[in-house]
Amino acid sequence: MISTQRVIYCINPDCTNPINSLGSRVCGNCQTPLVHRYLWTTGPKAAKIPSGTTVADRYEVITQQVWLDTQPGLLPDIPEELPNEVLAYLRLYYERLHIPQPYGYIPEFEGSGNHILLLENVPIAENGNLYPAIADAWEQATAVRQVYWLWQILQLWKPLSELEVANSLLMLNNLRVQGWCVRLLELHQTQDNLVSLQDLGRFWQPLVASAKPAVAEKLQNIVKQMCGYEVDLEAITNQLNALLLSAAAELPFNVEVLGATDAGMQMTRNEDACYPANANDLEEFLVPQLSIVCDGIGGHQGGEVASQLAVQSLKLQIRALLADVSQEGEVVKPELFTEQLEACLRIVNNVICARNDEQNRQGRERMATTLVMALQVPQRVQTTSGKESKNAHELYLASVGDSRAYWITRNYCQLLTVDDDVAAREVRFARNLYRQALMRPDATALTQALGARDAESLRVEIRRFILEEDGILLLCSDGLSDNNWVEQSWQQYAVPVLTGKLALEDALQRWINLANQKNGHDNASVVMTLYGISREYLVSLTYKQPQVEIIEAEPSAAAIPESSPILVDLDITAEEATPTSAEKPSRGKPALLIGGLLLLLLGGTTIGLFVLSQLQPQTFQQMCRQLPPSVQQVCPK
Repeated sequence: MISTQRVIYCINPDCTNPINSLGSRVCGNCQTPLVHRYLWTTGPKAAKIPSGTTVADRYEVITQQVWLDTQPGLLPDIPEELPNEVLAYLRLYYERLHIPQPYGYIPEFEGSGNHILLLENVPIAENGNLYPAIADAWEQATAVRQVYWLWQILQLWKPLSELEVANSLLMLNNLRVQGWCVRLLELHQTQDNLVSLQDLGRFWQPLVASAKPAVAEKLQNIVKQMCGYEVDLEAITNQLNALLLSAAAELPFNVEVLGATDAGMQMTRNEDACYPANANDLEEFLVPQLSIVCDGIGGHQGGEVASQLAVQSLKLQIRALLADVSQEGEVVKPELFTEQLEACLRIVNNVICARNDEQNRQGRERMATTLVMALQVPQRVQTTSGKESKNAHELYLASVGDSRAYWITRNYCQLLTVDDDVAAREVRFARNLYRQALMRPDATALTQALGARDAESLRVEIRRFILEEDGILLLCSDGLSDNNWVEQSWQQYAVPVLTGKLALEDALQRWINLANQKNGHDNASVVMTLYGISREYLVSLTYKQPQVEIIEAEPSAAAIPESSPILVDLDITAEEATPTSAEKPSRGKPALLIGGLLLLLLGGTTIGLFVLSQLQPQTFQQMCRQLPPSVQQVCPK
């Protein structure tokens, strides 16, 4: 049916007049922000449906295969038994930064017997246009971005190959780019013979032929190896990583970071913790490399203790880790550094777990905390021009629970983390589509938190990024991110900082004010890190413009509960348990020299060293003086 009046419906279930004209930003009746959810459609019939058509009385065809759900508050049509074609999408849920997710179906469209699969989280801009294909954006990209795109494709190669959808990476039109990020339109099953690294190498040949001069020769050599008969994935990965770091190190690097935490409008105490949080923190050695947000669970003398323990314990360990990295003669490989960060988080987990055991806390009385942490690692590398740089622009992001990280530029806002909740678990184990899982009463209950159980049960998500464009890394607790307030307001709060019209400290306070206004039932923590990477990164950050006006949307009663306690779902079956580090095969690589300090933390009483440093500082300093010199410098004074 061709639409004569293009409309979109308000998502507020209590709205008495939910119909709005398409293009409106807020509901004209109740002022709730309207959701514009663009979808990518698959199936042989989808490409033939003309623009302006309304399908199934709710989907507006914008352009070829791009549809808008005009009733996003309703659950889409989902079959009782999930088709095999969606299983790979669900298994790859934690790759949702790059991979779309199934939204619903249009079954047997117009009696053809062919169904149409609807995909969300697709590379479509807010105006409904597709982001450019990698081939179309390639020649305009910088040298480091060209290498970074190929690096991301190589990182996706293994997980997609295991699910027999690696063919998706060999289709130029299927590979889209949103700034630095490679995103896929859809997954394609590999037919007959499995694709190989040689196929990927041949696919890359036309791209690297027009690569920027600074990286062209090395990229072409890498591709030549990939096309050979005895290609070594690890060797290719190492070479591409070395080239990526050396290209990124050519860029400027300027950093400014601030953090704050607030109890909120209704809570009498603050169970959140963040780093940095005050002026004293800004003078520490770890700033601006380290930023942390923790949201405590367990109430008074529980959640607030857990979040503080996590921050303080991590600071102690990261000091040691960065000190050892600074003494390494070679660049530490990403997989090795990831292992070290995971070990640090398992230590933190056991620090909190030990406190629970000491106090005989059981079940949901046990204190725990969510965590999102960013660590910028200043490794020394030789640049592509032959100079030595003190910073390779690496950023490692770790998350447990539902505290989040966003990357924000002048043009887009990207959610970098995936919430560890029941809804995500149901998707990851291919039991529900995401929209189905959200209908569960326990959908937002956490499945992971630091300290709730021993470290053997902990699943840590760690990712590495390369900082190659100006942007803001926003870490926050759900006191801000609930009800998608970051996604709805980033343009008012972050873009003015990037354009030099608003000081970072003012933007930070406005985020906190927004959290208190819209999600005031909870504590709120925000850490903002401004990265200046471009040649013209020096912008004035002293000008304070008048208070930014925001949309005054009244959330529905269904949108924000009267209280929102964080509940940890501990019902993890054997099939869902992540293998422990001890069960994983050895990589056969040397460990970082974290030294005696980390060994002490790992051994015996994991909480002992931290507690000793707080309660018996003289004894602790005597212990530190007995450690190797490389470790003594990181002991807290």
